[in-house]
Amino acid sequence: MPQFERYFGIDYSGAETATSSLKGLRLYSATPTQPPAEVLPPPSPRKYWTRRGLAEWLAAELRDGPATLVGIDHGFSFPLRYFEVHHLQPDWPQFLDDFQHHWPTDKDHLYVDFIRDGNYGNGAARSGNARWRRMTEERAKAKSVFHFDVQGSVAKSTHSGLPWLRYLRQQLGERVHFWPFDGWTPPPGRSVIAEVYPALWSRTFPTADRNPHQHDAYSAARWMQQSDAADTLPVHFHPGLRPAELTLARLEGWILGLA
Repeated sequence: MPQFERYFGIDYSGAETATSSLKGLRLYSATPTQPPAEVLPPPSPRKYWTRRGLAEWLAAELRDGPATLVGIDHGFSFPLRYFEVHHLQPDWPQFLDDFQHHWPTDKDHLYVDFIRDGNYGNGAARSGNARWRRMTEERAKAKSVFHFDVQGSVAKSTHSGLPWLRYLRQQLGERVHFWPFDGWTPPPGRSVIAEVYPALWSRTFPTADRNPHQHDAYSAARWMQQSDAADTLPVHFHPGLRPAELTLARLEGWILGLA
Protein backbone atom coordinates (compact mmCIF):
# COMPACT_ATOMS: atom_id res chain seq x y z
CA MET A 1 0.00 0.00 0.00
CA PRO A 2 1.67 3.26 -1.11
CA GLN A 3 2.34 5.85 1.56
CA PHE A 4 1.51 8.73 -0.82
CA GLU A 5 -1.16 9.45 -3.40
CA ARG A 6 0.90 11.92 -5.45
CA TYR A 7 4.54 12.70 -6.19
CA PHE A 8 5.73 16.15 -7.32
CA GLY A 9 9.24 16.43 -8.76
CA ILE A 10 10.49 20.01 -9.10
CA ASP A 11 13.58 21.19 -10.94
CA TYR A 12 14.21 24.62 -9.43
CA SER A 13 15.65 27.80 -10.90
CA GLY A 14 17.26 30.80 -9.25
CA ALA A 15 17.26 32.90 -12.41
CA GLU A 16 15.78 36.39 -12.65
CA THR A 17 13.04 37.38 -10.19
CA ALA A 18 10.29 35.71 -8.16
CA THR A 19 7.72 36.82 -10.74
CA SER A 20 9.72 35.95 -13.87
CA SER A 21 8.55 33.19 -16.20
CA LEU A 22 11.41 30.67 -15.95
CA LYS A 23 12.13 27.98 -18.51
CA GLY A 24 14.27 26.16 -15.96
CA LEU A 25 11.50 25.86 -13.37
CA ARG A 26 9.69 22.58 -14.09
CA LEU A 27 7.12 20.45 -12.28
CA TYR A 28 6.20 16.82 -12.94
CA SER A 29 3.41 14.99 -11.13
CA ALA A 30 2.78 11.25 -10.78
CA THR A 31 0.41 9.01 -8.85
CA PRO A 32 0.86 5.37 -7.81
CA THR A 33 -0.81 4.31 -11.09
CA GLN A 34 0.03 7.17 -13.49
CA PRO A 35 3.53 7.96 -14.81
CA PRO A 36 4.99 11.42 -14.32
CA ALA A 37 3.54 14.12 -16.55
CA GLU A 38 4.47 17.76 -16.72
CA VAL A 39 2.22 20.21 -14.90
CA LEU A 40 2.10 23.58 -16.62
CA PRO A 41 1.18 26.81 -14.85
CA PRO A 42 -2.40 28.11 -14.99
CA PRO A 43 -3.18 30.00 -18.21
CA SER A 44 -1.63 33.46 -18.20
CA PRO A 45 0.66 35.62 -20.38
CA ARG A 46 3.58 33.76 -18.75
CA LYS A 47 4.53 30.56 -20.54
CA TYR A 48 6.45 29.01 -17.64
CA TRP A 49 6.16 28.86 -13.86
CA THR A 50 7.33 31.70 -11.68
CA ARG A 51 8.73 30.97 -8.25
CA ARG A 52 5.90 32.89 -6.61
CA GLY A 53 3.28 31.20 -8.76
CA LEU A 54 4.65 27.76 -8.03
CA ALA A 55 4.78 28.38 -4.27
CA GLU A 56 1.20 29.65 -4.23
CA TRP A 57 0.03 26.70 -6.33
CA LEU A 58 1.82 24.23 -4.04
CA ALA A 59 0.29 25.82 -0.96
CA ALA A 60 -3.20 25.42 -2.41
CA GLU A 61 -2.59 21.84 -3.57
CA LEU A 62 -1.06 20.67 -0.30
CA ARG A 63 -3.59 22.47 1.87
CA ASP A 64 -6.58 20.50 0.65
CA GLY A 65 -5.18 17.71 -1.52
CA PRO A 66 -4.16 14.12 -0.80
CA ALA A 67 -0.91 13.07 0.87
CA THR A 68 1.84 14.16 -1.52
CA LEU A 69 5.60 13.67 -1.56
CA VAL A 70 7.27 16.78 -2.98
CA GLY A 71 10.92 16.68 -4.05
CA ILE A 72 12.58 20.04 -4.73
CA ASP A 73 16.01 20.37 -6.31
CA HIS A 74 17.75 22.96 -4.14
CA GLY A 75 19.39 23.08 -0.72
CA PHE A 76 17.03 23.37 2.24
CA SER A 77 19.59 24.62 4.75
CA PHE A 78 23.23 25.65 5.14
CA PRO A 79 26.36 23.98 6.52
CA LEU A 80 27.02 23.96 10.25
CA ARG A 81 29.94 26.34 9.68
CA TYR A 82 27.48 29.03 8.54
CA PHE A 83 25.56 28.77 11.81
CA GLU A 84 28.81 28.94 13.79
CA VAL A 85 30.28 31.93 11.96
CA HIS A 86 27.06 33.95 12.19
CA HIS A 87 26.31 32.89 15.77
CA LEU A 88 22.93 31.42 14.90
CA GLN A 89 20.95 29.01 17.03
CA PRO A 90 20.80 25.46 15.60
CA ASP A 91 17.13 25.91 14.76
CA TRP A 92 15.87 25.52 11.19
CA PRO A 93 12.69 27.66 11.40
CA GLN A 94 14.72 30.48 12.98
CA PHE A 95 17.31 30.05 10.24
CA LEU A 96 14.63 30.54 7.56
CA ASP A 97 13.40 33.71 9.24
CA ASP A 98 16.91 35.09 9.62
CA PHE A 99 17.86 34.21 6.06
CA GLN A 100 14.76 35.84 4.55
CA HIS A 101 15.45 38.99 6.59
CA HIS A 102 18.91 39.33 5.03
CA TRP A 103 18.16 37.73 1.64
CA PRO A 104 14.54 38.70 0.81
CA THR A 105 14.65 36.96 -2.56
CA ASP A 106 10.89 36.36 -2.42
CA LYS A 107 10.29 40.05 -3.12
CA ASP A 108 9.08 41.03 -6.58
CA HIS A 109 11.57 42.45 -9.09
CA LEU A 110 14.55 41.27 -7.04
CA TYR A 111 17.44 39.23 -8.45
CA VAL A 112 19.74 37.17 -6.23
CA ASP A 113 22.63 39.19 -7.65
CA PHE A 114 21.08 42.45 -6.44
CA ILE A 115 21.63 41.19 -2.90
CA ARG A 116 25.01 39.66 -3.68
CA ASP A 117 26.14 43.03 -5.04
CA GLY A 118 24.89 44.90 -1.97
CA ASN A 119 22.14 46.82 -3.75
CA TYR A 120 19.36 45.37 -1.60
CA GLY A 121 18.98 43.43 1.61
CA ASN A 122 22.04 42.65 3.72
CA GLY A 123 23.58 39.59 2.16
CA ALA A 124 27.07 40.51 3.32
CA ALA A 125 25.97 39.93 6.91
CA ARG A 126 24.91 36.37 6.04
CA SER A 127 27.43 35.26 3.47
CA GLY A 128 29.06 31.88 3.11
CA ASN A 129 32.14 30.31 1.63
CA ALA A 130 32.20 27.99 -1.39
CA ARG A 131 34.51 25.68 0.59
CA TRP A 132 31.77 25.09 3.15
CA ARG A 133 29.71 22.03 2.29
CA ARG A 134 26.95 20.22 4.08
CA MET A 135 27.52 16.62 5.03
CA THR A 136 24.90 15.54 2.47
CA GLU A 137 26.72 17.45 -0.29
CA GLU A 138 29.99 15.75 0.60
CA ARG A 139 28.30 12.34 0.41
CA ALA A 140 26.59 13.15 -2.89
CA LYS A 141 29.71 14.84 -4.32
CA ALA A 142 27.54 17.90 -4.96
CA LYS A 143 28.62 21.53 -5.02
CA SER A 144 28.34 23.82 -2.03
CA VAL A 145 25.20 25.94 -1.62
CA PHE A 146 27.61 28.91 -1.69
CA HIS A 147 29.33 27.96 -4.95
CA PHE A 148 27.94 30.56 -7.35
CA ASP A 149 28.59 31.15 -11.05
CA VAL A 150 29.72 27.68 -12.08
CA GLN A 151 28.07 24.97 -14.15
CA GLY A 152 25.86 22.75 -12.06
CA SER A 153 25.63 25.29 -9.25
CA VAL A 154 22.63 25.19 -6.91
CA ALA A 155 23.66 28.35 -5.06
CA LYS A 156 21.25 30.70 -6.82
CA SER A 157 18.35 28.26 -6.70
CA THR A 158 18.98 27.68 -3.00
CA HIS A 159 19.23 31.39 -2.17
CA SER A 160 16.08 32.11 -4.14
CA GLY A 161 14.17 29.06 -2.92
CA LEU A 162 14.69 29.19 0.84
CA PRO A 163 12.23 32.08 1.43
CA TRP A 164 9.56 30.08 -0.41
CA LEU A 165 10.10 27.13 1.94
CA ARG A 166 9.43 29.60 4.73
CA TYR A 167 6.30 30.76 2.91
CA LEU A 168 5.02 27.20 2.54
CA ARG A 169 5.71 26.50 6.19
CA GLN A 170 3.79 29.60 7.21
CA GLN A 171 0.89 28.79 4.90
CA LEU A 172 0.57 25.09 5.69
CA GLY A 173 1.72 24.64 9.28
CA GLU A 174 1.36 21.06 10.45
CA ARG A 175 -0.35 19.97 7.23
CA VAL A 176 3.12 19.39 5.77
CA HIS A 177 6.17 17.61 7.16
CA PHE A 178 9.48 19.21 6.13
CA TRP A 179 11.90 16.31 6.09
CA PRO A 180 14.12 15.79 8.04
CA PHE A 181 13.77 19.07 9.98
CA ASP A 182 10.41 18.04 11.44
CA GLY A 183 11.68 14.54 12.15
CA TRP A 184 12.96 11.52 10.26
CA THR A 185 9.60 9.72 10.30
CA PRO A 186 6.78 11.55 8.49
CA PRO A 187 3.38 11.01 10.14
CA PRO A 188 0.97 8.79 8.18
CA GLY A 189 -1.31 10.65 5.81
CA ARG A 190 0.70 13.86 5.83
CA SER A 191 2.32 15.51 2.82
CA VAL A 192 6.12 15.70 2.86
CA ILE A 193 8.48 18.24 1.32
CA ALA A 194 12.06 17.04 0.88
CA GLU A 195 15.25 18.02 -0.88
CA VAL A 196 16.18 15.92 -3.90
CA TYR A 197 19.20 15.72 -6.18
CA PRO A 198 18.01 14.43 -9.57
CA ALA A 199 21.57 13.71 -10.69
CA LEU A 200 21.37 10.62 -8.48
CA TRP A 201 18.77 9.07 -10.80
CA SER A 202 18.46 11.00 -14.07
CA ARG A 203 20.77 8.66 -16.00
CA THR A 204 18.67 5.63 -15.06
CA PHE A 205 15.62 6.89 -16.97
CA PRO A 206 15.42 7.45 -20.75
CA THR A 207 15.28 11.15 -21.57
CA ALA A 208 12.66 10.71 -24.34
CA ASP A 209 11.90 14.17 -25.72
CA ARG A 210 12.47 16.03 -22.44
CA ASN A 211 15.01 18.84 -22.07
CA PRO A 212 17.43 18.64 -19.08
CA HIS A 213 15.17 20.67 -16.76
CA GLN A 214 12.14 18.60 -17.62
CA HIS A 215 14.09 15.37 -17.27
CA ASP A 216 15.38 16.29 -13.81
CA ALA A 217 11.84 17.01 -12.60
CA TYR A 218 10.58 13.82 -14.27
CA SER A 219 13.38 11.74 -12.74
CA ALA A 220 12.61 12.98 -9.22
CA ALA A 221 8.90 12.20 -9.57
CA ARG A 222 9.60 8.82 -11.15
CA TRP A 223 12.09 7.78 -8.48
CA MET A 224 9.70 8.76 -5.67
CA GLN A 225 6.86 6.88 -7.35
CA GLN A 226 8.97 3.74 -7.84
CA SER A 227 10.39 3.87 -4.31
CA ASP A 228 6.92 4.11 -2.80
CA ALA A 229 5.70 1.23 -4.95
CA ALA A 230 8.66 -0.88 -3.80
CA ASP A 231 8.04 0.12 -0.16
CA THR A 232 11.59 1.45 0.17
CA LEU A 233 10.70 5.01 1.17
CA PRO A 234 10.86 4.13 4.90
CA VAL A 235 14.48 3.09 4.36
CA HIS A 236 15.24 6.33 2.52
CA PHE A 237 13.55 8.37 5.26
CA HIS A 238 16.04 6.81 7.70
CA PRO A 239 19.52 7.01 6.12
CA GLY A 240 22.28 5.00 7.70
CA LEU A 241 23.87 7.77 9.74
CA ARG A 242 25.48 7.66 13.17
CA PRO A 243 23.66 9.46 16.02
CA ALA A 244 25.87 12.57 15.79
CA GLU A 245 25.40 12.65 12.02
CA LEU A 246 21.63 12.38 12.40
CA THR A 247 21.67 15.41 14.70
CA LEU A 248 23.78 17.38 12.24
CA ALA A 249 21.56 16.41 9.29
CA ARG A 250 18.47 17.61 11.17
CA LEU A 251 20.07 21.08 10.99
CA GLU A 252 21.85 20.99 7.62
CA GLY A 253 19.24 18.92 5.80
CA TRP A 254 19.64 15.70 3.88
CA ILE A 255 19.05 14.66 0.26
CA LEU A 256 16.24 12.13 0.06
CA GLY A 257 17.47 8.86 -1.41
CA LEU A 258 21.10 9.39 -0.44
CA ALA A 259 22.41 6.51 1.65
